[in-house]
Amino acid sequence: MKPAHHRRLNEFLAAPSHPLALLMGFAATGLWASSFVLVKLALPHIGPLTIAGLRYFLGFLILLPFWRLRSRRRRQPRHRPWLMLAAIGLSSYTLGNGAAFWALEYLTATAASFIISTIPLFMLLVAALRLGEIPTPRQVFGVFLGLLGGILFFSPGFQPQEPLGLAIIAAGLVGFIAFGVLGREVARARNVGTLGLTAIPLGFGGGALLLLALPVEGIPTAPLQPWLIILWLAVVNTTVAYILYNHALQTLTALEMSVMLNLSPIGTAALAWHLLDERLTALQGGGIVILVVAAFLVQHARATRPPETAI
Repeated sequence: MKPAHHRRLNEFLAAPSHPLALLMGFAATGLWASSFVLVKLALPHIGPLTIAGLRYFLGFLILLPFWRLRSRRRRQPRHRPWLMLAAIGLSSYTLGNGAAFWALEYLTATAASFIISTIPLFMLLVAALRLGEIPTPRQVFGVFLGLLGGILFFSPGFQPQEPLGLAIIAAGLVGFIAFGVLGREVARARNVGTLGLTAIPLGFGGGALLLLALPVEGIPTAPLQPWLIILWLAVVNTTVAYILYNHALQTLTALEMSVMLNLSPIGTAALAWHLLDERLTALQGGGIVILVVAAFLVQHARATRPPETAI
């Protein structure tokens, strides 16, 4: 008979029930929705590249022993997967999230979350051009609906510093889109487990951010609160959220998970209103709802694929 702790581990690794998987999915979505708000609270004390680098590299260190334990039972990645995993980490975490965190110095948390949520619309265009995937009429309608949501969200006009923030986060979108393409290629090859596909890019991307942050931002001196925020981001919003997300996907369809993740801007807006006093007009709120619907329409026809990004 197996020891009790082995039985408990097997029970945990087993696919969760559908209600439990939904709860896990909503929990991961809520955690990721809070990321921009938490980063915004830490920014007055620590630079954005340092926050991002510490968050993701600490997340890698936390996941490293679990990945090493699992990798002993699996064939080690060959040279090409290592290069692909490095490219995923640099595109998603160094460029994508590094730019997103930097843009928060000029944008509200809600605006940054809104822009990141347009990624499915851009991924549709990339898939059409690179992979020859012809969009359906419903997806095309979703793209135009997303444009309408963007017009409504930014209808009050821009603050003086916001165009620079938009330019920075636009560069981050390029990284997230590259991550979506590269991540699908590695996942299809099936020579790297889910844990490795999560942990190894965190190490590459977070490590590169730290190397970049040191000469640009220097060694930070800050009170306790921002350090606790970074620790929370690394342990909870990165490690725990990814575990919940990947475990929920054993039961949920990719479409169900996509719908939940598309609600992230609404969660960010609610938290930012409470913690940062960020106020939205009725038109901006309508723009967020329209974008959520647009992202759902775009991803509906790709229901066999999990969402490509998370913050």
